[in-house]
Amino acid sequence: MDRFLEAVKRYFKRPDFKKRFFIMMTGVFFMGFCLSFLIRVNFGTDPCTFMNLTISRKLGILFGTWQLTLNVILMVLVLIWGRNYIGPGTIANMVLIGYIADFFGWLWDRVLPSELFTDTTPRVIIFILSFSLFVVSAAFYMNADMGVAPYDAVPMMIKRYILKKTPFAIIRICFDYSVVLIGILFGGRPNIGIILMALFLGPVISAVGGFLNKKVFHLA
Repeated sequence: MDRFLEAVKRYFKRPDFKKRFFIMMTGVFFMGFCLSFLIRVNFGTDPCTFMNLTISRKLGILFGTWQLTLNVILMVLVLIWGRNYIGPGTIANMVLIGYIADFFGWLWDRVLPSELFTDTTPRVIIFILSFSLFVVSAAFYMNADMGVAPYDAVPMMIKRYILKKTPFAIIRICFDYSVVLIGILFGGRPNIGIILMALFLGPVISAVGGFLNKKVFHLA
């Protein structure tokens, strides 16, 4: 616990902490919000969500509960080898995204017509809008530089300690594909969302990062 608190405390000393914290929390909220739609239209999500959703359904527990459980397990590794990756954003991602998605999913099942998630045209429209906002929200979360989720820290640690000469992009792609394979082994069926996420997330993170650094954080 002392290691964990020590890793998190340094973020609170930053002069622009409030600004970065707000941006991070906004990103986390809308990631969960968008996932509630992406899960229901069933055109695909990011690899981590695909695996966690598949396993949670197999175990018969809430998506948020399994996502939190997995992140707690991975957190043990991060505390040992990657404390510099831990921050307020780590906690927000671990605890909130899954349960936000569960809450809004529960709400949509009660207030929205089921045709929105079964008929092709509204499904495609909802997918495009939700996917676009999810990618931008993820970029806000990551560029706030408030720590990353244990899932995201694992490939960083692999690069740092094991595959030092391998480009990080290659490590991350292989890591994500391994996660997709685990989801398939638990009965999941990957589709177009995972492919699009792999294509667009990186460029959008870079573009949003440039905008935030120049217009919000004034670093460029």
